[in-house]
Formats: sequence, C-alpha cells, structure tokens
Amino acid sequence: MTALRGTVVAAALLIAVPAATGCGLGPGEQVGSVELTVTRDFGAVPMVEDAPEANESDTVMRVLEGSAEIETRYGGAYVSAIDGVAEGSRGGRPHDWFYFVDGVEAPIGAAERSLRGGERIWWDYRDWSASNRVAAVVGSWPAPFAAGYEGRSHPVAVVCEGGGEACGEVREALSEEGVAVADGVPKGAIRVLVGPWARLREDPAAALLEAGPGESGVYAEFAAAAGGYELRGLDPAGAVARRFGPEAGLVAATRWREAPPTWLVTGAGGPGVRAAAGLLGVERLRDHYAVATEGGREESLPLR
Repeated sequence: MTALRGTVVAAALLIAVPAATGCGLGPGEQVGSVELTVTRDFGAVPMVEDAPEANESDTVMRVLEGSAEIETRYGGAYVSAIDGVAEGSRGGRPHDWFYFVDGVEAPIGAAERSLRGGERIWWDYRDWSASNRVAAVVGSWPAPFAAGYEGRSHPVAVVCEGGGEACGEVREALSEEGVAVADGVPKGAIRVLVGPWARLREDPAAALLEAGPGESGVYAEFAAAAGGYELRGLDPAGAVARRFGPEAGLVAATRWREAPPTWLVTGAGGPGVRAAAGLLGVERLRDHYAVATEGGREESLPLR
C-alpha cells in the first residue's frame, strides 16, 4: 500500500466512530439534489447513475449507501466494495475505489465529506499502479467551474498562450454554462490554459505531464518529435499505447500542489488546440479522466 492509500485509511480510522454512530444527527433540512455516478475502469463501465436528494446532515458515504450495496472497513468509514466490486489485485495490479466531488479528488474520507446540494459525486474503481493520485478530472464538466469545489466558489481564468481562436471558443463554452470568466488571473482562480504544448509546458501545473501520470494524474504525455511535440496516449499501467498525429488535441486537468485545478486545452500545434477546444461539453467529457481527439474522434484516456 502506498503512502497515499495509507493516508486515506488513516483518515478513515480517525472518523470511523462518528461515521458508525451517525454523530447523533437527525435527517436535517434538504439542501437539494446531488448527482451520483459509479463507474469502473476510469469511467469506461457505468454501474450506477442516480440523483438523490441530500439533507444537511448527509455525507458522500450516506448518499452512496442509499443508491448502491456497499461494503466497508474501519467501522464503516472506508469503502471496500460497491455492488460486489471489491478492492484487490487484478492481473497483478492494485485496484481500489476512488471518488471525486465536482471533478476534484476528495482530500478526506467519504464519511466525513458533507454536502451542500448540487455537487456531482463520482466514484470510480480503477487500477492505481501508475498513479495513486488523480487530483482532478474533466469528466464532471461544467464542474468545477460552475460552482467551485470543496464548498467554495472560485474565479475562473482563461489563460491564452498562443491559442488563437481556440481561446474564444473556450470562453464561449464556459459562458454557455453560466460561468463568468475573470479579467486576468485573480488569486485562487481555476485556470484554463489554452495553447500549443510548446507554450504551456513552461507552466508548473502543465509541466507535471512531463513527469508522468504518477505526478500529473494524466494518462497522456507530449514527447519531442521532429519540428515540435507529439501527443502520446498512455494505458492504465502508464505505458505508451498510441502516438497521435500532429493535429491531435488534448483536454486534461491537473493540480499543482494545493493550488486550484488547472485545465489544459492543448495540442502539438494550432489545429490540435482548436480540436481540443471543441471538446468542451458534457457529451464529450462526461465520465472521462481526460480526452484526446484526432480526426474528429474522441479517445478517453487512459487508453485500453
């Protein structure tokens, strides 16, 4: 078990007793509905889709218990199985349940994470041999832009780094979701970097891709190629599964330390950046960790 998984288990132990007893809270007032999605294999296999009403005393764990059969450990604070799919080793590689709220990996246990209504909760069972931490994903669009994350709203900034027309497309896509794009880059902003990889790679958050999925949580990389860079899609083990052409684009999300998430709308060159900008929508991003596009076709990452 890695340090991260050990941290999660330790957090579960700390909250096991209150989770098991319910903290003495009653049902409380309704705060609104939440979206609950349960999938396997990086979103490839759907299992549960529900929109339950949440009360002020509800947690991510309680909402999950109301929509699926679960098994827990550590006094009911740690999810070990959902609808019969249990943690363990598969094909020699570790698999576990992870969850995101509004597109951001939760820093605390599910029994401790309270709800305010309107959140999108996504549980996914995946191979974590190449990356035990995926800090942010694109599959909950328009979250985290529409209402923030972890109970706080954040300004949204589109940072145009040679993206040309694609920058306007990104702003328009956000506007269509009711998201106001800030002037400049305010403190605490969720950033969307738009431009070719040669420009974006100078940013610390974007540069995490060059360290592999173990650091970035993104199963894609750009490698130096003749005249520029080549987009490569990785498989769940972190190995190169496909080399994309010069007009391929990528939409991914990562996070530099504890800063707000950073989204990347990028490609090897201008055509790829424009193609990536065209992916911003529920129908193309839903339940994907990251998405590559080439020739008008989307590819969910990691590649199977």
